[in-house]
Amino acid sequence: MAKLPILTAPDPRLKQKAKPVERVDESVRRLMDDMLETMYAAPGIGLAAPQVGALKRVIVVDVAREGEEPQPFQMANPELVWVSDEDANYEEGCLSLPDHYGEVARPAAIRVRYLDAQDEIRELQAEGILATCIQHEIDHLDGILFVDHMSALKRNMILRKLLKAKKQHALPAYSAAAS
Repeated sequence: MAKLPILTAPDPRLKQKAKPVERVDESVRRLMDDMLETMYAAPGIGLAAPQVGALKRVIVVDVAREGEEPQPFQMANPELVWVSDEDANYEEGCLSLPDHYGEVARPAAIRVRYLDAQDEIRELQAEGILATCIQHEIDHLDGILFVDHMSALKRNMILRKLLKAKKQHALPAYSAAAS
């Protein structure tokens, strides 16, 4: 397994739509495993393939708390087949928007259909933080970031801060020897 670099906004690749995988073969399983390792190391509770530069409809999720047994889900081509009428609000963050958070309303419960790591079709009913996390990661597959669910003012403020931070990290360090 390998830890992958995570793209950060406003990288234009995060706004692209991912393509479905034909089947979960060895290369997709390797991507899923690498994504889990990357997510755990970050640390995070979800990661979508576009966040690591792979335009494939693949997500990984594990909302187990620290000290609990890991409960990872590896999903290819996840699709919501049912969502509740009731919404839930959670303060969301994202590995691609480090240190920025915002409240997002999403359906409180969902049913998702996907291909698992063995290329088997599965369905999962989820609620609470697991439902929110899966929806957040599926959004990534469609080029949607959690800030896209917020007001334009809040979204633009966060994206400007991220752009400024990126520019500051890209500047060469000042060296006394260079003067």
